Amino acid sequence: MSDNYQIADNPQVLTFKKCTLAKLDKTFGLQQERKLPALENWLAGQADISELERLMLALMQDRLIANVHDWNEEELSQFFIGPLFMLVNFTTKSFNIFAERSLAGVVDGIEMRGEPDGMIASGFREPEKPYFCFQEYKRHKDPDGDPAAQCLAAMLIAQVLNEAEQPIYGCSVIGYDWVFMVLQGKNYAMSTSFVATRDDIFDIFRILKVLKQIITELVTVNNLSPATDVPK
Repeated sequence: MSDNYQIADNPQVLTFKKCTLAKLDKTFGLQQERKLPALENWLAGQADISELERLMLALMQDRLIANVHDWNEEELSQFFIGPLFMLVNFTTKSFNIFAERSLAGVVDGIEMRGEPDGMIASGFREPEKPYFCFQEYKRHKDPDGDPAAQCLAAMLIAQVLNEAEQPIYGCSVIGYDWVFMVLQGKNYAMSTSFVATRDDIFDIFRILKVLKQIITELVTVNNLSPATDVPK
C-alpha cells in the first residue's frame, strides 16, 4: 500500500465515492444486520477516562458546539476529530493512525480504490493491514454523498488485505453524529448515532479507547510485535 498510488478515473474500478449501501449490498451480496456480537461487544466495552481526559473532552465539545454548523471538512478534522483521536493515542510500534492514504484491493473480482479519511493499520511509517476505517463529512447540513457506504467500501478492502475472518471495524461521522460499524464476512451492522455535542462524547471516547484494546489484541493474534506505545 503506497501513499503514491494514484486513483485513476477508470470506469472499470469501483471508487469509494461511487458507493452507496444499496450498491455494495447488491454487488457483494452483503447483508445488514440489526446486531452483530462484535459490534455489541465493542460498544459495551469498558475503558477508564481520567479527570484530565474529561476536562479536555469538555473543552473540545465546547469548540464543536460553537462551530459544527459552519466548519468545513478540514476544520472539523483538525479542530475536533484529530484531537479526539490523538487523545486516545493510536500510535504504537506495531500499528498507527493514518489519514487519506490510498487503499486498493480486489473484492470478489472487482477492483476498488479510494482514500479513507482515516484508518488504523499495522505498520508504523506506512499502513499495512487495516483494522479500522473512518469516513467523515464536511458538515452536518447538506452532506454530499454516503459516508457510511464509503466507510464500508474501505472496510471491504481491509477485509481482503487481512486475509482473515476477524471483524473489521469502522466509523462514519456527519457533523456531530458518530455511527460505529462492524463488518464480518458478508454481514455488517451499524450503531445508532452517538451525538458528540451531548454527553455521548464520553461514550465516543470510551468506544475509541476500547478499539485500541481490540486492535492491540488483533496485533498479538497476528503474531506482530507487542503494541507498545511510542514514548512521548
